[in-house]
Amino acid sequence: MIRKDITPTPKKSTGFFRRFGISLLGGILGAVLTIGIFYVANGSLLSPNTQSTSGSPSAGNTTVSNMKVDVNSDVTDAASKVQDAVVSVINLQNQQSQSDISGFSDIFGSSEEQSESSDDQLEEASEGSGVIYKVEGKTAYIVTNNHVVESQDGLEVLLKDGSKVKATLIGTDAYTDLAVLKVESDKVADITAATFGDSSNLKVGEPAIALGSPLGSQYANSVTSGIISSLNRQVVNQNDDGQTVNINAIQTDAAINPGNSGGPLVNMAGQVVGINSSKIVQTESNVSVEGIGFAIPSNDVVNVINQLEKDGKVIRPALGISMVNLSDLSTEQLSEIVKVPSSVTNGVVVAKVQSSTPADQAGLKKYDVITKIGDTEVATGVELQSALYKYKVGDTIKITYYRQDKKETVSIKLSTDTTSLQSNTEQQGNN
Repeated sequence: MIRKDITPTPKKSTGFFRRFGISLLGGILGAVLTIGIFYVANGSLLSPNTQSTSGSPSAGNTTVSNMKVDVNSDVTDAASKVQDAVVSVINLQNQQSQSDISGFSDIFGSSEEQSESSDDQLEEASEGSGVIYKVEGKTAYIVTNNHVVESQDGLEVLLKDGSKVKATLIGTDAYTDLAVLKVESDKVADITAATFGDSSNLKVGEPAIALGSPLGSQYANSVTSGIISSLNRQVVNQNDDGQTVNINAIQTDAAINPGNSGGPLVNMAGQVVGINSSKIVQTESNVSVEGIGFAIPSNDVVNVINQLEKDGKVIRPALGISMVNLSDLSTEQLSEIVKVPSSVTNGVVVAKVQSSTPADQAGLKKYDVITKIGDTEVATGVELQSALYKYKVGDTIKITYYRQDKKETVSIKLSTDTTSLQSNTEQQGNN
């Protein structure tokens, strides 16, 4: 008996076409995959490229966010409290006319006519800063630096609103580099005067801001910020008239530039704690310096401006001596003339004693070496001045000195002021 297989056996021709179809489909799929990978690798899809050649679909639609940021800070609050009171101080000076230089004054007008028109010939010589600190009656008072108003023939003040008003000089003090001006109060009716803070409460490292007109009124009311870098820095130099300037200064790294002189240094309560005065730009060895500026402490400022308002000058006591620093003497001078003990290396040598002065009446003599004023040790003439000027005319002070190898102490009544001695003093550095 013959059994039949129930599984049909394919015909030979049918198997061939089936294998051909599978092969063809595999080729098509491979081609599609290859093309897809190529387009993806080149940042493209198989869909048509609809990108415009001029940019993205959102070209020209950039906007500013309407989100508001609260930027109030201690600095902005402090600046806002004093900024209106900060002014630019413009130093006006007479400029020699071309007719005077050429010798044609008789042709273009007599000297009398020129003097009458001198107010019209005032030109801006320099600019600094200042701050309105008091408005009283019809007068508003402004403090600035003495060197800002030196050699002035006229003064103008530029207010924050851009208006200019004439100012009058009340008084100056070269020693502390301070000056007081006044303007009519109706010119500053809308301005709140700045207030002074207690500079003795300052701490090294606390924030501080400087306000003023760096490089002149073009940059008026600029604000820079920093910290109190140090306190009680002894800054000594000479002004254009050769007078000693001695400031027991606040050091700050808030940017202070030419034109900032006379502007306020302000604490975070918006109080004036100093009047900006100077900065170190370069050392004696030509090393450039950044971030070392100095301000006159507010407690010293208030003491001086009160006297300037009242008297137009600061009255300081005088000893009536000429002096040199002990450290400036040669070894021969020390051993043969001064003859102090070798342990005494610092002090002030009396070079001359003026007659009928406090020093003369107390018995000080030439070649005495002063080492203390009161309880303050003094190593130089500048330090002696600084210690002496803390007293008032009429005070009695104790002075410690060496007369050769003998240490002495004497009480001196400060009965004379520097102004009264000035006409009789010829040698610079006398007191």
